[in-house]
Amino acid sequence: MSKTSLLYGIQLLLLLVLLLLLTNLWLSRSNEVWWQQPVRLAIYPVNADGDPLTQAWIDQLRVEQFQDIELFFNREAARYRLSLEQPVRVQLAPQVESNPPQVPEHPSILDAIWWSLKMQLWVVFNDSLPRGEVDARVFMNFHLPHNEVGMRHSLGLQRGLIGLVNGYAGVDYQGRNNLIAAHEFLHTLGASDKYDAETTEPLWPDGYADPTKVPLFPQTRAEIMGGRVQVSPGWALLPPSLEHVVIGAATAIEINWLAVPP
Repeated sequence: MSKTSLLYGIQLLLLLVLLLLLTNLWLSRSNEVWWQQPVRLAIYPVNADGDPLTQAWIDQLRVEQFQDIELFFNREAARYRLSLEQPVRVQLAPQVESNPPQVPEHPSILDAIWWSLKMQLWVVFNDSLPRGEVDARVFMNFHLPHNEVGMRHSLGLQRGLIGLVNGYAGVDYQGRNNLIAAHEFLHTLGASDKYDAETTEPLWPDGYADPTKVPLFPQTRAEIMGGRVQVSPGWALLPPSLEHVVIGAATAIEINWLAVPP
C-alpha cells in the first residue's frame, strides 16, 4: 500500500468516526423530553436464557407488575411540582423473540457508539408496537435466578429513548427489576450515573438521597442514579424496590424537572 493510499484510508476512517459522533449527538438532542404530556414507556420482555421456567415467568407477566414504576414517577413529580399528575405511563409490550446485541465489556468510545447503532437497528426490526404509540422502550432480558449473566451491566440510550435491562425471572426480583428499569429509563431522558464506577458507591452530594442530613449516616433511602443506600462509609446497600428511592435535585435538572422540591 502506498503512503498516499494509507493517508487517504486514515482520513476516511476519521471522517467516519466524526460522522458517528455527530449522528449520536444529534439523536441525543432530538429525543430530549420537555414533559408537555406523559411519556409512554413500553416494557418488552425477552427470554434471554431460553429456559422454559423463564418463559413461564414471562407468560404470566401483566402490566400491573410494573405499576410501581408509574407510582414512583407520580410521587417524585408531585415533589417537584410538575404539572403532570402522571408523567410516565407504562405498558407491557409483546415478548421479543430475538436477543438484543450484547453490551461489550469495557468498551472504548468507538465500541460504545457502534453498539449503540447496532442496538437501534435491532429495535427497528424487533419492535412490534406502532412507532406513534410509544415514546420510550425498555427491553428486559430475563434470566433464571442465580444466573451470573443476569448481573451484566444494564444501560439506557438517550439516542432513541432505548433501555436494556438484565434482570431475573421471579416474584422476589420484580421490585429490583423495576428499579433498574426506572434507572435506565432515566438515562434515556438524559440523567447521568451518580456513583463511583469502581466501588459502585454513590457520590456525595448528588448521589445521596439526603445529602444534607445530620448526621450524614446512615442514609435511609437511595437517589435513583446513585443506585445504593449509603449506610456508612464503605457500606452501601442496593434497595429492594422503588419505594426506597428518590429523584435527587441534580437528576431532576438533567431530565428537565426544573422546580425545586420542598
